[in-house]
Amino acid sequence: MNRRQFFAAGGAAGLAIAGGATAPEAIAEPAAGKALFKLGDQSAPTTDTHLAYLARYSVRNICGYPQIDGDRLYATVDELKRMVDLAAKYGISVDCLGPPFLESSHIDHEKHPAIMLAESPERDRDIEQMQTLIRNCAQAGVPSIKYNMSILGVLRTGRTPGRGDASYSTWKLSEAHPDHPLTKAGVVNADAFWERITYFLERVIPVANEYKIRMACHPQDPGVPPEGYQGVDRVLGTIDGLKKFITIHESPYHGLNFCQGTVSEALYNPGVEIFDVIRYFGSRKKIFNVHFRNIRGHRNDFLEVYPDEGDVDFVKALRVYKEVGYPYMLMPDHVPQAPNDPAGLQSFAYCYGYIRGLIQSINSV
Repeated sequence: MNRRQFFAAGGAAGLAIAGGATAPEAIAEPAAGKALFKLGDQSAPTTDTHLAYLARYSVRNICGYPQIDGDRLYATVDELKRMVDLAAKYGISVDCLGPPFLESSHIDHEKHPAIMLAESPERDRDIEQMQTLIRNCAQAGVPSIKYNMSILGVLRTGRTPGRGDASYSTWKLSEAHPDHPLTKAGVVNADAFWERITYFLERVIPVANEYKIRMACHPQDPGVPPEGYQGVDRVLGTIDGLKKFITIHESPYHGLNFCQGTVSEALYNPGVEIFDVIRYFGSRKKIFNVHFRNIRGHRNDFLEVYPDEGDVDFVKALRVYKEVGYPYMLMPDHVPQAPNDPAGLQSFAYCYGYIRGLIQSINSV
């Protein structure tokens, strides 16, 4: 189930994975003044019912999902303004948008795969629609678009019992046995993957520059060995890969939807190393959104847990985000599941309160 569908039912060690572990830098004291970041959310749908739910838990900034008529891959200015106006009724600002393609879906199930399959002229038509979406967002006052350059989607091997009746999404590379040796994409080595990424960025980032729309790319979740998985080398599944990515067509409007959980999954000792990774990308102003979630474990073997029980100290993480002046949303993601909470509304509400409390606490220092 992808992130957009999730709520519909409810209404590398160090900075280079290949290197050895490095000693962490000391966590700096929080910068003077209030933190600039805020509690956010990226769950769908952007409807009255769901917006009222978010407002109930003091979520005031979101990634929205406009209602798009027909088969277009872009929302019109009117469709975007309707979404923005609807959110404003609940005191909520739409700070980002999730388009109906370039999601974290498996290529065999993706309705619009041309960009990631390097299929021309189809990919050029899809890229043109992304360019139109950028222009329309600028007119409607939506300052950012998140996207994912994925072929394999989100890889997991099962679920593990957690506290109470919750269960945690789990990835163990040693137990991963794909149904098919290859996807419809066939073999995609690193050079081929970088070509597809570069082709997209060279055509999209100049438009983002012109219209001042931040383009936030999600890392690949999780990373896989260099020889690939189902024939695919996930080049955005390592810290080195993400560092290279932000230098391609460098721009203040080209950066990351920094999923702290996914980045932690790329590390062999995330509880120690994640702070320097945040500092690296944050100090370069390349973090445009944060999926603020925790894991227990490390690269190739981890569980997705509640924020207060993982290996990453969230208080220390917030201090680093404040230190680098990160100004955008901190959003929960991939919450644990429970039988009496099938749509995850309870788990997300817990995370909203937890994150909001941390923000209030760090601002009281």
